[in-house]
Amino acid sequence: MRIRKKKWAEPELSVCDFFVKNPEELRGSWSKAFEKEQPLYLEIGCGKCGFAGQLALQNPDKNIIAVDIKIDMLGVGRRAVVKLFEENGKKPDDIKNNLLLVNYNVEQLDKILSEDDKIDRMFINFCNPWPREKHKKRRLTYPRKLEMYKTFLKKDAEIRFKTDDDGLFEESVEYFKQSGYEIKYITRDLHAENLTDNIETEHEKMFSAEGKKIKYLAATQG
Repeated sequence: MRIRKKKWAEPELSVCDFFVKNPEELRGSWSKAFEKEQPLYLEIGCGKCGFAGQLALQNPDKNIIAVDIKIDMLGVGRRAVVKLFEENGKKPDDIKNNLLLVNYNVEQLDKILSEDDKIDRMFINFCNPWPREKHKKRRLTYPRKLEMYKTFLKKDAEIRFKTDDDGLFEESVEYFKQSGYEIKYITRDLHAENLTDNIETEHEKMFSAEGKKIKYLAATQG
């Protein structure tokens, strides 16, 4: 998703107490970056943080790490999360208790996360489908990346993946199987299911309004 340059984004994030300035320094010790040691959840490609903010708000007993490569997107996300918390009677100071924003390239996640971090659950929401054959290796569900994720995921950790893109979804199902993951739950029409803990993202609402069915799966290491 493209976003215009926000000159204010980096300055605002530089003084934000729930933005991590040097994530590589936390490799292997992310649990200590939060107020309390709690199960660690990770969202990659978090965009404007609509999902991550809601996840943190609804789950104060979980610690959320939200990663995106675009600093401008995270700047917009910071404002959105502050607004969300304030609208729900929370103070901005509460956010850092269980949500941290990280500006980093997902291709190099293993430089900021290690086996000692023990991620309990990972979310991939509406990532770029990269439909052209020569670009498919950039997909966040591509086998090479699924193998990398194993280095910091707990053995029983779930990866939850959502998309509106049929091609990406069907090929990702095969990617997960090829990489030794076991698909625990799968649906090609998420909103027709009774999944009680689903948090709708901005893209999810938009695509659903356009009549597109949302595809979803949850997988663990086999």
